[in-house]
Amino acid sequence: MAAGKTSAARYIASHAPDIRVFPEDNLDIIDEVRRRGLKKDVYEDYLAIQRLFLLNEVRRWREAQPFACSVMDFGAEEIEFYTLHYPRSIGKPWAVTLPLANELAAARACMPRRILFLDAREDTLRRRREADSTRSRAFFEHYLTCLLPLKRAWFLSRPDVDVLQVDDMSREDVGRAAIAWARACMARHQPE
Repeated sequence: MAAGKTSAARYIASHAPDIRVFPEDNLDIIDEVRRRGLKKDVYEDYLAIQRLFLLNEVRRWREAQPFACSVMDFGAEEIEFYTLHYPRSIGKPWAVTLPLANELAAARACMPRRILFLDAREDTLRRRREADSTRSRAFFEHYLTCLLPLKRAWFLSRPDVDVLQVDDMSREDVGRAAIAWARACMARHQPE
């Protein structure tokens, strides 16, 4: 949050027509959660919410399949992380792996070949959050103090993750670096 994922995705979309960008697409899910009155701090509701999010990522992945190179803003890897780790971040010892086994398996089948993890220091994230009036970011403090340490550890331990330190980079710098990364990934995965 506030590292620049959405800005990088928008930059790619406007500067690299050979790369298909799939923006974060969860408004229908959020509307469904509200319509059903689901609460993420209630175990059964949390399972229902994450089931919706996980299956939404399967749908998005299917939409991306026809394209030679696709970049997902907030993809299956993010939803898997959140599904597994959010309960712990709020002090809940909930078992989620077994009740969501089918949905987690479906989402894991949709993982990207490579993941670009945009990382930044806390002061950079705070400064960017304060400068962005387009989002409420009401969840920011919880994210920064409780989820981000778990997220860094989880993502940085994965063999399919590349890290881009964005502290001293402008939006354009991050966008250009993301395009270069995506094109390098395309070159590595071209069929012979």
